[in-house]
Amino acid sequence: MADRTREARSLSICGAALAVACTAFIAGCVSSSGIEPKSQRRDPAALAAADTLAGVHLSPATWPDREWWRSLGDAQLDALIAEALKDNPSLQIARTRVETVAAAVDIAASRFGIASSVGGDISRQRASTRGTSSATLAGRDITVYHPSFDFSREMDFWDRNRNTLDAELGRLKATEADTHAARLALSAAVARTYVQLALNFDRLDIEQTTLSQHQALLSLTRERMASGLDTAIDSKLSEAEIPAARARILQVEDAITLTRNQLAALLGKGPDRGAAILAPRLQDLADAALPSTLPADLVGRRADVIASRWRIEAARKDIDAAKADFYPNINLAASIGLQSIGLGNLFRSGGYTYALGPAVRLPLFGSARLKGTLAMRDADYDASVERYNALIVDALREVVDEVASLRSIDAQRDETEQALAAADEAHRLIQTRFQRGLINRIALLGSEMQLLDYRTRLAALRARRFDAAIRLTEALGGGFNEADMSQSTPPAQARQEKGEGQ
Repeated sequence: MADRTREARSLSICGAALAVACTAFIAGCVSSSGIEPKSQRRDPAALAAADTLAGVHLSPATWPDREWWRSLGDAQLDALIAEALKDNPSLQIARTRVETVAAAVDIAASRFGIASSVGGDISRQRASTRGTSSATLAGRDITVYHPSFDFSREMDFWDRNRNTLDAELGRLKATEADTHAARLALSAAVARTYVQLALNFDRLDIEQTTLSQHQALLSLTRERMASGLDTAIDSKLSEAEIPAARARILQVEDAITLTRNQLAALLGKGPDRGAAILAPRLQDLADAALPSTLPADLVGRRADVIASRWRIEAARKDIDAAKADFYPNINLAASIGLQSIGLGNLFRSGGYTYALGPAVRLPLFGSARLKGTLAMRDADYDASVERYNALIVDALREVVDEVASLRSIDAQRDETEQALAAADEAHRLIQTRFQRGLINRIALLGSEMQLLDYRTRLAALRARRFDAAIRLTEALGGGFNEADMSQSTPPAQARQEKGEGQ
């Protein structure tokens, strides 16, 4: 018995070696040469923007951290963003995508382990009189019992499984970076909507002040009419301004309600939550902390750029895995169990069975399919590279656009503040002359409308300045650091060790 066992093992080993040699030779006929990706990834620092960004000194602040919104100095905004990051459904969806891809990584890692299964077969058979059955069983109906314990392991000689695992790890990194990008987009949306709400409340103050001025003007006009200085026409014109001012107030109040509803939706809550938000004020917000200089390569810090880069790496590993399919696939399989005719004989001596040996699959006639699959993987890689190239070009454009907007807004704000100061002084002088009866109400109304216009413009410019600063922070990645991902995603080596240990 021992001699037969040693002989069987020797034959198995020799057969495996011969099979590997033969299949490697035959598989050499299926070549992947000439099928390669064509696109090249660009370096963000190589994009020319030095002249455009030269001399940009927005503030002496350091690069913001992940909670960049705290630099605005509004406790209510801090609480709203924290609530949105906790309860917004869209962000929860992004997090579930990470869990889905992490499960795919575990599936890929499991291919390094030994697959095992326990099974049992019970079959009712008729033994042939002309087959291999013994003479005592020929022509009889028999019941065969065959419980077994099966093992198999794929021998990853060409690193197909390794590259598949690395590709899934790359997609996991990319998906987690997408979550950080979604987090930044959500926090920026809340902050920008909050700024819009503050602008609407500033507009409401302006309109209410204007209404008070028109009411005072109507009272003064009636006094002047009683003195014979104004006519009934002047009084009616003053009366007409009051409902018009009230209509503008209603319009602003409607905008406030809609903005509160929008904030509530960003928080993942109903409109009652939006109604509970206290009125913010633009003058209470501090300028957003931004870096003192803006080199072009800062766009490489963006989470979406990093996600795109990881997808390129995953696509490269997919290519390597596809190339491994051009070579033989070798598995080692083993099975041990019992087999007997009749349940009573199952555990008697001599009823055991075993099988051990390699299983070889070689790509002999599927060259067109293999080459087509590899060409598809190359095309996917090229598409990933070009998407990355387009992304960094667009990311740099966003940075330059917001820098240009901030420069223009600051200049416009300086000019508008000077214009407002002059218009305010002129309005006081006109009011004094009107009260003395030296000018008519048309000049006074003109000065009031001009003053209202400058105040509205200045409030809008303040809001635009905050909005552009938030957009610039978002365009630069919001202080995201790729090292943040390592806190929740284990490195490739740990994932591989996990798979190999299974």
